[in-house]
Amino acid sequence: MQQWQMRTIAAVAAVAMPCALATAGEMPVTHGELVRNLLPVVVNIAGHLAVSGAGTAQMNAAQSKGNEAFTIKTSAGSGFIVDSGGVIATNWHVVDGCYEIFVTFSDGSRAKAEVLNASRLVDIALLHVAVDHKLPVATWGDSAKVQIGDPVLAVGNPLGVGQSVTSGIVSAVNRNINDTPYDDFIQTDASINHGNSGGPLFDAQGKVIGINTALISNTTSSAGLGFAIPSNDASAVIGRLMQYGWVRPSYAGMKVQQLTPEMAAALGLGDSHASIVANVIDGGPVAKAGMRVGDVVTSFNGHEPADERDLLRSIAAAPPGEPASIGVLRGGKLLELSAVMQEWPRPLWEKRDAPTKTAEPHWNIQSDLGIKIRTLTAQLRTQHNIPAGTNGLLITGLAPNADAARQGVVEDDVLLQVGDVPVPTAAAMLHEIEAARTTGRPYAMFLFLQKASRDPGSKSPGPKWLALRVAG
Repeated sequence: MQQWQMRTIAAVAAVAMPCALATAGEMPVTHGELVRNLLPVVVNIAGHLAVSGAGTAQMNAAQSKGNEAFTIKTSAGSGFIVDSGGVIATNWHVVDGCYEIFVTFSDGSRAKAEVLNASRLVDIALLHVAVDHKLPVATWGDSAKVQIGDPVLAVGNPLGVGQSVTSGIVSAVNRNINDTPYDDFIQTDASINHGNSGGPLFDAQGKVIGINTALISNTTSSAGLGFAIPSNDASAVIGRLMQYGWVRPSYAGMKVQQLTPEMAAALGLGDSHASIVANVIDGGPVAKAGMRVGDVVTSFNGHEPADERDLLRSIAAAPPGEPASIGVLRGGKLLELSAVMQEWPRPLWEKRDAPTKTAEPHWNIQSDLGIKIRTLTAQLRTQHNIPAGTNGLLITGLAPNADAARQGVVEDDVLLQVGDVPVPTAAAMLHEIEAARTTGRPYAMFLFLQKASRDPGSKSPGPKWLALRVAG
């Protein structure tokens, strides 16, 4: 069976969940009230990308020459508010490559957002929107306490239909889907589809226990295998991004491998829940502490890592400059080493992990917006099935990358107005386009009678407004 692994874009899972616990003297919160109380902390995210069929290098070359060899596509996703001053958490893949990002809140209000910071490796991004009031903030839960079978709840924008609530349970924990060296996903059967990535996975008390990030399916939609970054990992990364501007991970100076059952048998060990050291970097933290190739790491700072990925996460999360106790098994004897963790050199780490910036594409806008037209006559109305008495301009051609072409305008459409002004001639159209440019706004309103709307049985008969770009 063919398997598709997809980055998703934000969902919300909710099973027939028990009422949230109430404090003394308060009425218990019903399931419906709990869900509705969570909606304001969840947002929908839309980003605009300039995509070239010829490839990024060719697109950049074309833009440098002033050509528009690209099309505009939209990335959809979700996120949730983590700071009342306008900071929103989402997945990096939701906004990767976007030159423009907009956030829509649960009340329908919309704001432009900027990437504040991100960790590409962990697939977390922080956005910032300018607000004149404090926003409601999501509450973090403890993902270490999450157990298989726990009911979960999520909110997001699946398939772009708008804010939706779905439900499910925790299907598994500590899942490795070979996405990053640090995979530790919570698996859920909550319905997660495109448009859901970046949204929160809530527990029965309405606390965020994960960020919905990926799905595995034999189709392009949910098959009940959704995956979320655990809240403890996510909140630690987000906290460091907000405090330091980067993840600021610790460096131990060794390479480790997961101990397999066969390796454990070869070493005379009964348990393979450990990691074996394959290389020690001269002068690194663990080398100074006495670590050797072949040592089996059994604990880190009192924690017994479940696997190699757990150990790597523990090392990265350790405070730089502070000693860490490392339990190792060497020659059948348990030893405890003390190593002072070093901070990764920031320039080296950011080559792998820092957010990449995407510039707004070059808009090569012609005086006529790349729209070729003819003034309507009685003969043209008859030939092109245009209602008698219609006044305007017949579209006879479009530049391949004109904004009008991107938005679906085709030959045989009729341009009726620019803004509030009818345009019966080419001179009138050009005059109104220039007038629109003087306002300083990048877009102007154009009213079209589209060819498809004139066909018998059209689902959307009559004129249609479009906002076309008139300035860069």
